[in-house]
Amino acid sequence: MLDQLEVELIQLKLPFRLNHVNCFVAEGYDGYVVIDAGLHDDLTVKRWNDVLGDKEVTDIYITHYHPDHFGYAGGLQQKYDARVSMSETDANDGLNAWEDDFLSTLLGNYKRCNIPEHIAKEMYENTVSFHPKVTPYPKIDHYFREHDRVKIGKYEYEVIFTPGHSDGLITFYNDEKKVLFSTDHILPHITPNISYWFHGDPNPLKTYLHSLEKVRKLEAEYVIPSHGKPFHDANKRIDEIIAHHDNRLNETLKALKEYRTVYDVCNQLFDFQLTIHETRFAIGETVAHLEYLRYRGEVIRDEIDGVWLYEKK
Repeated sequence: MLDQLEVELIQLKLPFRLNHVNCFVAEGYDGYVVIDAGLHDDLTVKRWNDVLGDKEVTDIYITHYHPDHFGYAGGLQQKYDARVSMSETDANDGLNAWEDDFLSTLLGNYKRCNIPEHIAKEMYENTVSFHPKVTPYPKIDHYFREHDRVKIGKYEYEVIFTPGHSDGLITFYNDEKKVLFSTDHILPHITPNISYWFHGDPNPLKTYLHSLEKVRKLEAEYVIPSHGKPFHDANKRIDEIIAHHDNRLNETLKALKEYRTVYDVCNQLFDFQLTIHETRFAIGETVAHLEYLRYRGEVIRDEIDGVWLYEKK
């Protein structure tokens, strides 16, 4: 199917349990288009050199600011003098998430979650370690607007805003062929991480579920994700993801028979060994589910000595 769309999938390795990211190359209006860039590391640089060679790359479309998508955008831009486009929200997040103004808030945020000091320090250092993997930063030449149209290979696609996994995540949709580049919005075998990162959208899970319903209306038949293989029937997968979050919310409520900290609830929800990198995402996802329940009126949150305590109403 990708051949019929005249799109090449470029799978880049990642040094995590989620060990790859799918990026894409296709012809645009006046040259080649790259969708997402991977981390800025030696493997990624070599792979892009092999794939692109001396092609004329005119555009780099970044679907969201997370390092495995945004990281090498600046390096590719400098090499090919290409235009970089992404949503304004995620452009701002990408240019600030690894800088001192935000990094200096992390330990205070981790204290609110009651994360042990030695673990919080490792989580902080893990975040800081990504700075060289996301720099040099790109110069953002164009902010995507909802319903912008872009040419990717053989067809034109509409830009669809689907926040949740990040506040400014975008997807690309072609109605003629019912094809959706779902990026990290819908994945085939795992559920995208929906985290509250102590900035931006205060209720990202609610936003994500709303975005799923938005995409459901498209009735996409062929889905090209950023992790895993392309698959059919977006709406079937949407139902599965919603069921997963319903179950996760029920598990969260069960953990709140008495006042519990974020760290307590996280350990109950993620009862297996996590790396420090994964712990950051587990904490963020736990907060997102707790805050969703709080905004829905099912949970109360108090703060004692700078620590958030949650309890079921």
